[in-house]
This record gives sequence, C-alpha cells and structure tokens, in this order.
Amino acid sequence: MGDALPRLTVAQTAARLGVKAETVYAYVSRGMLARERGSDGSTFDPLEVEAFARSRRRTPSVHHGRAATDGRPLMVLETDIANIEDDELFYRGTPLAELVAAPFEAVATWLWHGEFGVDPVFPRVPDGMPTAMDVIALLPPQANSIDRLRTTVNVLGAEDPTRHDPSVEQLRRVGAGLLTGLPRALGDTEISPDASVAASLWSALGGVAESDSAGARAVNAALVVTADHDLAVSTFAARIAASARADGYSAVSAALGVFDSPLHGTASLRAVRMISDVVSGAAPEVAVSGAVREGGRGVPGFGQPLYAKADPRAEILLPMVEQLGDARPVLDAVRAISDVVGRRARLFPNIDLALAALVRAARMTDDAGSAIFAIGRTAGWIAHVIAEYGEQPLRLRPRGRFSGA
Repeated sequence: MGDALPRLTVAQTAARLGVKAETVYAYVSRGMLARERGSDGSTFDPLEVEAFARSRRRTPSVHHGRAATDGRPLMVLETDIANIEDDELFYRGTPLAELVAAPFEAVATWLWHGEFGVDPVFPRVPDGMPTAMDVIALLPPQANSIDRLRTTVNVLGAEDPTRHDPSVEQLRRVGAGLLTGLPRALGDTEISPDASVAASLWSALGGVAESDSAGARAVNAALVVTADHDLAVSTFAARIAASARADGYSAVSAALGVFDSPLHGTASLRAVRMISDVVSGAAPEVAVSGAVREGGRGVPGFGQPLYAKADPRAEILLPMVEQLGDARPVLDAVRAISDVVGRRARLFPNIDLALAALVRAARMTDDAGSAIFAIGRTAGWIAHVIAEYGEQPLRLRPRGRFSGA
C-alpha cells in the first residue's frame, strides 16, 4: 500500500513547510524527516510532512512591536462577539452548543443587538433581487457560488437608496436583507417568500427531497456554527472597511473578497473531493495523500490552530449529517479518513470537513459548503461592522516600517 501513495517532491515539501529546499535536506540529515530516493529524486510522505509541520507550529508572540515569524498576531483587537476557551467556542459568552438549535435568524439578530428578546425582523425578499438575478444570468458558466454571492451583494447595494445611512439600524437592515436574498442567488428553484434562511438554502442548493426536514435543520446548524470565529481574515477585512466607514454592503463585499480563498472560505471544496474519492472506492491513505500532494496546503478538512483537538463546530455538525440521504457511505469515509489523519498526522477534523460531509451527503454541488459558510459568516461580519462603527474612524490603518535598502 505504501508504494501506491502519492508522495511530495522536495519543492512541494519545502513549499508546505515554508522553507527552502536546502532546509528540507537539513531536516533529513538530522533525522527529522524521512525520504525515499528514486529515479526522479527524493520524495516525502505527505502525512509525515503534515505531522512535522504541526510539530514545528508554535504559539505566536510579539516582541518589541514586531510580529512573530509566522505573521501572527499582527495586532490584537478587543471583541465581545466570539471567544474560544478550553477548546470551546462561545458567542457573547454563551456556549455554541446551546445556540445551535435556535433559528439562524434569531442568532443573527442576537449578535447584531447584543441582547436576547429582540424579535427577528427579516424582509420577504430585497427589492433589488430581480436585478441581481438578471446580472447573475450574465456570469460565465465557470462562475461559482461565491461569484454569485459577491455579484448579489454589489447589486443589492447599488439598488438600495439608503445604503449610505450610517445608523446601526441601517446596518441591521442590510444584514437582514442579505441573509434573505443571498440564498436565492444560488439556484433557479422557486423559493417561498416566507421560507427561513436555512430552508431557502436547502432548496436553492438542491438538497435531496427525502431529507428536507433533516436537511434544513443541518443547514441551520451549519449557519449558526459558522457565524463567527474570532477575527478570521475575512472578518478583519470587514472591520477594516467599517473603520473607514464603508457601508454595510461594501464591508460585506470586502469580506467576501478575502473569504474567496483556498486557505479560508473555499477550503471545504478540496475536502469534498477527498471524501468523494473514498466513497468511490479509493483507500483513505491514497485519497488523503493525493489531496495533500494536489493542493499543497495541508490535509483538507483537518487542523485548526485555535483548538488543541477537534474543532467543536465539526463535532456539532457531523452528527446532524447522519439524517441525510447519502449519509452512511459519506460518514464511513469521514471516519476512515479521520482515523488515518489522526494516527499519522495527529490532526483533528475541522469545520471544512463537516461542511464537506454535509454537502456530499445531501448531493449538493461541490462548492455548496463555501456558500453556506459565507452566508452564515455574513451574520458575523455585520455584527463586527456594527461594533467597528462604535470605534474611532480609521483606527485600523497601520503604518509601514520600511525594510528596503
């Protein structure tokens, strides 16, 4: 079996570890990495490289005003929206596990107001959606779900005569309008104007009919668990835009631009393909090694530096996938992959693996997990924009330290 595993070249190993090829050879000479020599040169076991990468990871620190060598943290910002303690995620001090059964609209409203008891008020359908759908129809065939969402945000902003109203109430209206409208941009299915955000997404993304009720519950849970997660790069982009007093649509558009990246919002796409390979009969070792070799960015769906073990969002969402149409082979594949990755690379499942399992079991398109993630996180982006509006304008404009000759 070992001979059949896709392996990493020296260049791929160096890129994964963020070092020069000479450094990789130094690791080999010190007995820190094993290699195999062949007619094409030295190759490395992808999972051993992942385990080594994890062992080299250190808690970031800042000294004398400079960031650690891995670039984190560039700065520390106070936030009362989400926090992580003892491998548990909290929204405004409430454990995520206690919120996951609540309607996503109620959780979003709570994040925006900062208090319980405020009734969610969501529009039926934003006035600009017909125009947005006309523009989406002009996108090229290769346009993905995030392209459709970004287009919709920009069109809805252009169509909203009150977009530049700087009030917090306007930001809440923008958030509610986006959460209602964005699911409708993802498909051609007729959606009831009274449908919840989760039910709208389930219909738009083509969830299997026999699992409608369970599917909508799973999507609702996915929306809730992805709403916020510390200051992720897309959230920071939204706050930077808000620091310059961008309107709500522009701030969400800025966040989506950062979100649409393989190391953040679209990471579940590779995980879907890896799961599909195992479901189709590939050995989990081969599927995992192939995914690492192809992507060059670690094992898709595994590892979260903010948690010592499993991502609690994945632990909440994965059990809900069991009720969906193709759940058994998908979850069998997830367990097999998790066993291999946990044993050989010492990595635990993250939210991207759970989203991949959800969309694969529901027979949605491969990038549906990214769309669900983006719409869930929109609630958090708006909460952060509201918070940033309460701070000094342009406080997030850093100064550069010239390092040239």
